[in-house]
Amino acid sequence: MKKIVVMLGVVLVSGIFIYATSSPVKESTHVDYPKEMNFAGEVVPYHIVDVQERLDREMVTNMNYHTNTTLVIKRANKVFPIIEPILAKNGIPDDFKYLAVIESSLVNAVSPAGARGVWQFMPSTAKENGMEVNDYVDERYDLEKSTQAACNYLNEAKAKFGNWTAAAASYNGGMNGISRKLEEQQVGSYYDLLLTEETSRYVFRILALKEIMKNPKKYGFDIPEAMLYKRVPVKTIEVDSTINDLATFAKTQGINYKILKLHNPWLRDRKLINKEGKKYEIEIPTTGYFIN
Repeated sequence: MKKIVVMLGVVLVSGIFIYATSSPVKESTHVDYPKEMNFAGEVVPYHIVDVQERLDREMVTNMNYHTNTTLVIKRANKVFPIIEPILAKNGIPDDFKYLAVIESSLVNAVSPAGARGVWQFMPSTAKENGMEVNDYVDERYDLEKSTQAACNYLNEAKAKFGNWTAAAASYNGGMNGISRKLEEQQVGSYYDLLLTEETSRYVFRILALKEIMKNPKKYGFDIPEAMLYKRVPVKTIEVDSTINDLATFAKTQGINYKILKLHNPWLRDRKLINKEGKKYEIEIPTTGYFIN
């Protein structure tokens, strides 16, 4: 019996060895990327060794993070056309749409700290930037209004720091936090700062997603046009009174509660209390669903 076991072991080991030595070596997935990059027109100092390595880390990470990178490319086809004109209207460089990508992957995410929406505003910051946040309405989930609020913040940060790179970093590290670090470390550039890991990676993550999403096929994301997510046509209706039951309201509009909430995620309850007669705009899809 022992001889049989030993012989089987030898055969198995031999087979594994033969397979391992005869199998073709997997080709490298490395892809060269530009050695000259910029963020919002501001040159990335690629001659600094740690800058090279930090950028390389984010490129490698996102090239190989196939699930998330594939999804954000698909979502961008639906989300970017809403964000882009608001950025342009406010004088914010187009590159900042990639800041939204790294903040939330272009969904209404909820962070452990309580930040919400595509632009990840905390309640206090949202209110400071003119958004309504309460039990019934949370405009952090309104893409147009939260994008405008992000523009307000970024223009203020640009005025404070004098450049867009530091303004972007402050979206993660806070204006006071970035100012304090610049003063303490006696430097003038984000790229020369020693920061927490998250803030240190922040701008490089934006740069990596910008490069990959602008050149998806080059980095292995060959997604057919038909597979990109598309925005459903909608009409907008204005309401200025309380809606006691949003499910009933949805049916009067030819849709159901789920569809109403998908298109108006800022509605946070099953009803809308509106004692002040404030005017709200509610999106109603005009196609793209089978209406029962």
